[in-house]
Amino acid sequence: MALGPILIFDKSALQALSLDEANWLDNFFLSCITPLFLTETLADLEKEVKAGRTSDDVVGSLALKTPDMQAYPCTHHQKLIGGDLYGNIIPMDGRIPCDSGRVVNLDGKSGIFFSRTPEEEALQRWYGGDFLDVERQFAKKWRRELSDMDYEHLYPFFRKWFLLGKPKDVAEAKTLADAYIDGSPQEGSLKFGMMLLNVSEAAQHEILLRWQQAGEPPVREFAPYFRHVFGVELFFYLAVAADQISRVRPAGKVDNKVDIAYLYYLPFCMVFTSKDKLHRRVVPLFLRDDQTFVEGDDLKADLRKLDEHYSVLPDELKSSGFHKFAAYPPEDDSFLVTRLWDKHLPDWRRLKAQTMPPDQSEHKALISELSRIAKTAESSDPAASLSIEQTEFVQFRRTPLRAKGKWDRYGPNV
Repeated sequence: MALGPILIFDKSALQALSLDEANWLDNFFLSCITPLFLTETLADLEKEVKAGRTSDDVVGSLALKTPDMQAYPCTHHQKLIGGDLYGNIIPMDGRIPCDSGRVVNLDGKSGIFFSRTPEEEALQRWYGGDFLDVERQFAKKWRRELSDMDYEHLYPFFRKWFLLGKPKDVAEAKTLADAYIDGSPQEGSLKFGMMLLNVSEAAQHEILLRWQQAGEPPVREFAPYFRHVFGVELFFYLAVAADQISRVRPAGKVDNKVDIAYLYYLPFCMVFTSKDKLHRRVVPLFLRDDQTFVEGDDLKADLRKLDEHYSVLPDELKSSGFHKFAAYPPEDDSFLVTRLWDKHLPDWRRLKAQTMPPDQSEHKALISELSRIAKTAESSDPAASLSIEQTEFVQFRRTPLRAKGKWDRYGPNV
């Protein structure tokens, strides 16, 4: 099975793919599934659907396209903000923060076992149009909350910030947001950020005390992930006040705040892809130098090209499974996916050349080891924790579909 760069996609990018194209996205990328994507998908249950398709059909189709081989649900940003403000380290270098793992101690080694998450189980139900009533009610509540943005108050409040003239574009709005957060007295910046991100008053008092005990460092150093989300949030309101992002929600569309909220999760990917016009304008402003924004249409075209490339292989080889003939992308760098691997995983060509045929006895031993880890996890302490430095192995449990579209993804012997 391929590994690949860590990818975040929004609903617009995945929706545009055919099922066969979605197979190759799943094969050549590790997908960070944001809570926002799952919630936005579910909210489609409450939308009017054209051309005679029911909302259940639309959600089921999108769920089927959602990666299930190499997909990792990301921890909700609010939980990450809380952890960051209380001193937990949140990696912001492209790794995916996953939730609900169980610590396993086995044969003198310590690691973490991740079973299927409730989100993954929900996606599998959605394939067949099976939606719980609680999910339908949640979708109604979520869409209602989206229409409750208080622009009438927020718009004039942030326009008062433009003492030297309002920003002429989104880049200037981001510059202004960064200047406020990093250039203002840091106690006031921290307090305003916590208020903007709805941190409870009790927690604000505790966090401010921790900040003072730490020597009152810059917010960027004290809580880097909080600083990132604060920056996204403040940028959005300033850009709206400057009329660079519309505060008017078109009929049948979600508020622009939903699209902006995908940016909360940017630290946890290498590649971000979207067809959304707002993402095209804004996402590159927040990317690190080692990240890439890919137009959704460009990625779709390349996935279609990959599908055509592999479709001409002999039937016997195609039926053996992706891990046999597509563990790595084509070496031809005319493929966008290949260029992304070259940028974000520069050692992949060397690793491919060194790959040896699997030893069946080693496979059996590995399967036995994985089974032991899963069994031990059942009785492990759910409250136990493990630092990254202490972690010697990680296991994820997956139940992906064997076949999607025209492809048998695993072959008959897997």
